[in-house]
Amino acid sequence: MSLIENIIRPDVRALAAYHVPDATGFVKLDAMENPYTLPEPLRVELGRRLADVAMNRYPVPSYSALKEKIRAQLGVPAGYDVVLGNGSDELITLLSVACAKPGAKVLAPTPGFVMYAMSAKFAGLEFVGVPLKADLSLDRDAMLAAIAQHKPAITYLAYPNNPTGNLFDEDDMVAILRAVGDTGLVVVDEAYQPFAQATFMSRLPEFANLVVMRTVSKLGLAGIRLGYMSASEDLLTEFDKVRPPYNINVLTQAAAEFLLEHVDVLDAQATSLREERTRLAAALAALSGVEVFPSAANFLLIRVKTEKINSNEVFTALLDRKVLVKNVGKMHPLLENCLRITVSTPEENRILLDAVMASLAS
Repeated sequence: MSLIENIIRPDVRALAAYHVPDATGFVKLDAMENPYTLPEPLRVELGRRLADVAMNRYPVPSYSALKEKIRAQLGVPAGYDVVLGNGSDELITLLSVACAKPGAKVLAPTPGFVMYAMSAKFAGLEFVGVPLKADLSLDRDAMLAAIAQHKPAITYLAYPNNPTGNLFDEDDMVAILRAVGDTGLVVVDEAYQPFAQATFMSRLPEFANLVVMRTVSKLGLAGIRLGYMSASEDLLTEFDKVRPPYNINVLTQAAAEFLLEHVDVLDAQATSLREERTRLAAALAALSGVEVFPSAANFLLIRVKTEKINSNEVFTALLDRKVLVKNVGKMHPLLENCLRITVSTPEENRILLDAVMASLAS
């Protein structure tokens, strides 16, 4: 046996690494980023703040000032705290590690965010995927049956869901919270909350098993890698035990503290993107052979429905025109012939539309 075979877990060897394509020179519409930069006066002031950061020192691991600003600015209920992560990816990892008892399982609707399953597998947890309905809505009966059968330690509900973009029915989610009860956690992932304007954060006091997780990435701060989650004090105490002590670096901390003083600027950008989402959805839906699914996120899921060209060919044609979107057609049978497109500026949305029209006409 080789060195790799001797030391690396077989299930890890069988996995493919998470691939992020090089977008240099492309109109980048594949990663749900906010396309807007900060206004120049804020960029200058942010530069001053970052210049004063003591990069020779470790962060203060309590992150008290940053957590206080998150609680004050981002709708965390009174009396609730947050745990911070290096993006929501790290928070998902912390949850997996904290709950990785022998035989424990993680459950989530599919298609969904791939890191739920990957993080579960890395922590030695079994992942159970429950397919959505054909219209991409939550299959309540199937979810409740799976919960009864598997008694998952963690159930993820993305609100709205990625890659479909839709909000699951609130009553269905409450039914799942109640069905899980005190046998597991229900993690409501609100990564796209700035575009959905719907949240379970205010309902934390109702459900002892509820964890609400968010990131500032989609709000316009993807580059600083900051996620946060809130839950009962008892749960957060346990999660904090498996958090690395210096997981948020001093530059991220300083940038986030400054920008949370100007969250109105980020909110205005989110408003603009919601308006662009409406316009882009209407324009794409008007094209022959394109189905646009409802979205409460900053992206649109479309299906190519034409006999002469499929989504792979449209994806390739867009690449030829230097437009990068996400080809999700092979992720799950429900996503056959589907592409996921980030909503961007009016200019980039027009470039995208022109490229899609040209590909359909070719």
